[in-house]
Amino acid sequence: MKAALLTDRGVLRVTGEPARHFLHNLVTANIETLTPGHARYAALLTPQGKIIADFFVVEAPTEDGGGFFIEAPKALLPDLAQKLTFYKLRAKVTIEPIEALSVLAAWDGIGSTEYGLDYRDPRLPVLGQRVLVPADVASEAAADLGATLVDVSEYEAHRIALGVPRGGADFAYGDVFPHDADLDKLGGVDFKKGCFIGQEVVSRVEHRGTARNRIVPVEFDEHAAEDGSAVMAGDKTVGTMGSSAGNIGLAMLRIDRVADALASGKPLLAGGIPMKLREGAITDFFKDVATG
Repeated sequence: MKAALLTDRGVLRVTGEPARHFLHNLVTANIETLTPGHARYAALLTPQGKIIADFFVVEAPTEDGGGFFIEAPKALLPDLAQKLTFYKLRAKVTIEPIEALSVLAAWDGIGSTEYGLDYRDPRLPVLGQRVLVPADVASEAAADLGATLVDVSEYEAHRIALGVPRGGADFAYGDVFPHDADLDKLGGVDFKKGCFIGQEVVSRVEHRGTARNRIVPVEFDEHAAEDGSAVMAGDKTVGTMGSSAGNIGLAMLRIDRVADALASGKPLLAGGIPMKLREGAITDFFKDVATG
């Protein structure tokens, strides 16, 4: 079992009697049915349905004061807190950063620890678990889990191998819809819960099947193209390269253009390097692309 401290992640806490209802009405996941010690993958969207931030909502145990932790990219925390504060109006909720907490990811096994709040990664079981823990006891928490503390690059390789996107690396915040970033494939959108900000746009994409872009796992013979490289099919741009580890990576692709390229036998090139689609843990939709 391995564990890595995710130094780019941070934590907000939302407390107050109406906190559950407050979050449920804003984010893409169902918070009403969340239980202590468990997490939901969710996002806050613009009214136009684009992702402001994606994050985990974790219900804190009542013995720890209750409320909800929001684990999100650290760089987005100030803006996310500001947006939530804007929406709270007169709701008696408190939104505050918890600077003492860091995020530990663990995989290739399941353990438990008394050093922090641990929960399963709600996106994919094989991603493992996460722990909200003070950074200065991360090594103790890893040992308690039965894990070896490793560099964060090993976690990134694990994530990429499973075909799971990361905001800021594989998609740009404020520029993509949940379907583009595979949130619908990763349990990040509850289409039965009712209203949330941007819900009308997202539901329309879901019911009409009109998602044009997808992040998909890709593979190269030797080494992956650089992040940001254009993916080409002949003289047409069909996507953009995202994060990679070794010879595998993720790319945001225009699905219809890739389908046309494959049907006509045109190779895909990223940064001039031949590339092929690769099966990942969540991406069954590109099988249809591969067959045209």
